[in-house]
Amino acid sequence: MTQNAKIPFVDLVTLHRELEAELLDVCKRVIESAGFIGGPEVEGFEKEFAKYCDSKFCVGVNSGTDALRFALMAAGVQSGDIVLTVPHTFIATTEAISQAGARPDFVDIDERTFTMDPGKLREYLENSCVLDKITGRYVHKILGRAVTAVVPVHLYGQMADMDPILDLAARYKLIVIEDACQAHGAEYFSKKLNRWMKAGSVGRAAAFSFYPGKNLGACGEGGAVTTNDEELARKCVMLRDHGSTKKYYHDVEGYNGRLDSIQAGMLRVKLRHLSSWNEQRRECAGRYNELLAQLPGSVKLPYEPDLAKSVYHLYVVCTANRSGLQGHLNAAGIGSGIHYPIPLHLQKAYSGLNYKLGDFPVSEQAAAQVLSLPMYAGLRADQQSRVAETIMEFASVHSAQ
Repeated sequence: MTQNAKIPFVDLVTLHRELEAELLDVCKRVIESAGFIGGPEVEGFEKEFAKYCDSKFCVGVNSGTDALRFALMAAGVQSGDIVLTVPHTFIATTEAISQAGARPDFVDIDERTFTMDPGKLREYLENSCVLDKITGRYVHKILGRAVTAVVPVHLYGQMADMDPILDLAARYKLIVIEDACQAHGAEYFSKKLNRWMKAGSVGRAAAFSFYPGKNLGACGEGGAVTTNDEELARKCVMLRDHGSTKKYYHDVEGYNGRLDSIQAGMLRVKLRHLSSWNEQRRECAGRYNELLAQLPGSVKLPYEPDLAKSVYHLYVVCTANRSGLQGHLNAAGIGSGIHYPIPLHLQKAYSGLNYKLGDFPVSEQAAAQVLSLPMYAGLRADQQSRVAETIMEFASVHSAQ
């Protein structure tokens, strides 16, 4: 590699080139069987991914958004309910809540992990909710709506702090649905249970996305619900297929949200490599940490608590001069990304919720400062060294000003 060769933010070409023969074999197998929807490829993937996530059931669907929507609906979230989540995530999280008929509401994130702050969740529940003695549900004092579920987002490959979230959920009778769309294979150590737990096995259910850039990505769209609740899984199976368990017999009104056979087959191929790819990402993160250890305090590195095993879907640094750093990297031929520049409570789509700047300061600061560096399985040490040298060069100039 020459010093001027570009370093992409993510490299999907090399990965698929290495798996080309296996992936094309999937296409050939499905074409020969003409089983394009459902069938053994989907069933096989569901069984294998459920096992990978330490969950009893997996239901393949056509996107992470549908996975979260179906999980919420199947878990019993009703039209008009309030579902809590964080402002610092992709809009699909809140779209799924709205499309399930509920109203999204927010609690702020932890300033180190960027995942839901359990302390802020407790404040919301204690200060904004009151028990309706007739229904036994907790109701928002002002809005008069039942608060029925919470969606912690496992962000950038790291799980939220689930023990206190689960404790609060039990106390306030909340359904917990994990948004695990960026956390395939991530783990969390539960002190309460004294064991490591996989993303997708902790809440009542979890939603995964297989968008191509994910740690486990399809060659198109895809998603899945994982759960230990057989009835919830059964309802998701109906919801994804027009509300039916038997063709032309519809128990409820459902959706067209199925995972197709070719994508399922390709995910089966990739799933065999996921643990190795995740370990490579962790090694890359460790290398970045070493290379960037001497950075001045104006640039913060990711924080991984002892209770978490991140799979580093993204490696995210924070700096007040994000535009300057991104421009400097770009000039050196180094790709980067911003996840996410506008917190959800300030998005035009949610202006009707009447939030304002300053309501969720940690999320707002993160939105203004986070920058994602190149991160993918196969990222070479020499590429990382060049990324680090470029960042150190920028930091040394700007810290001296």
